[in-house]
Amino acid sequence: MEVVKECSAYLSNYEVLDILQNIKANKKQKIKQNQLATITYQTIRYLEETPCKRQTPEKIRNFLKAMEPFKLTKCEKLTLLNVCPKTPLEIQLIVEDSEDRLNDEEVESLLQVIANYLGEDEQDEKDG
Repeated sequence: MEVVKECSAYLSNYEVLDILQNIKANKKQKIKQNQLATITYQTIRYLEETPCKRQTPEKIRNFLKAMEPFKLTKCEKLTLLNVCPKTPLEIQLIVEDSEDRLNDEEVESLLQVIANYLGEDEQDEKDG
């Protein structure tokens, strides 16, 4: 994956992690700047401790398809993908005017979709 035009699209944490891991793995690209290597390393370490570590392109596609009925903005969907909220309060903080746009059942349904598509895998639960 390559960023062709800066600021023309939003990237999920998963996409950033994937890009940085590819940069790190491809040592053939002579990175002159030590700062870039440090930033790459630190960002990868941070992102590997976030929910994006368990995400895959297939999980993300399925999640976004399941989000269609909720009529959320792209930024709201991206934030839900990156944060993987587990409580109604977190949904309220992410979705603008959520109390007007979503009723209690929709919030619970939204949390269930997040848990189903982005929740921890069985193996992760056993390890954790």
